[in-house]
Amino acid sequence: MPDVEAVLARRHDNGADYWASADGRLGVGDPFSTLTSLMILHELRVARSHEAIRGGLQLILSAWRDDGRYRLAPSGTLYPCSTAAAARVLVRFGFAADHRLQRTLAHLLEIQHDDGGWRCRKFSYGRGPETEFSNPGVTLAVLDVFRFTQELNRNPCLDRAVESLLDHWVTRRPLGPCHYGIGTLFMQVEYPFVRYNLFYYVYVLSFYDRAKEDGRYLEALRVLESKLDSRGNMVVERPNRKLAGLSFCEKGRPSELATGRFREIVKNLGT
Repeated sequence: MPDVEAVLARRHDNGADYWASADGRLGVGDPFSTLTSLMILHELRVARSHEAIRGGLQLILSAWRDDGRYRLAPSGTLYPCSTAAAARVLVRFGFAADHRLQRTLAHLLEIQHDDGGWRCRKFSYGRGPETEFSNPGVTLAVLDVFRFTQELNRNPCLDRAVESLLDHWVTRRPLGPCHYGIGTLFMQVEYPFVRYNLFYYVYVLSFYDRAKEDGRYLEALRVLESKLDSRGNMVVERPNRKLAGLSFCEKGRPSELATGRFREIVKNLGT
């Protein structure tokens, strides 16, 4: 498949194999970092048994620490966003029951912020009242991880996280130290699921009973439905510019794989 080959062809671009940098960083060079490349290859249905997938997953697992966090670079603060980014790759490739992931899940629940979400204490935009809230983008990524686990629709802590995201749909203001907001860019269909945006938001929340019949969620769903073409296909509006050469997420055109994710939403909602 040409798209798969195109991603595999970039595996040494950052200085080492499996999309890592020469000094072992796993999140640099997006969307062709170790983390994001594996996410893309999962969307392209490349099996865990593939040599490049195995190598990339081993790099992520080697970054795991006993407390459940992940060190994705040789130095620097370990933030919840990094832990969520690593975990959401691993659970997609079948590691949700692994003892290391179980410790990661416990760690995430231990650090849940007061408002129900997850918050990285990295103040790139300075400090203000909005930075006391959790980061909606990180919260969505954490919920993406937990949907693969037995905690789904059983743990009230996750209901609190869902509520924080549903509330953000109403307020829409930039929140958290990283200023995640809901504006024009958020409303454009982005695929594959890498950043905080409408499609990823509606998709992840479709797994959570707490959201499914909530008016705020249903409003977001209606906005996403308006993006379908006349044949019911999802049209990608805002792919990552570095993915412009890949056919599965071509800007302005219907995507078979994105449409499949939308149909998964419909199935989750039982409609």
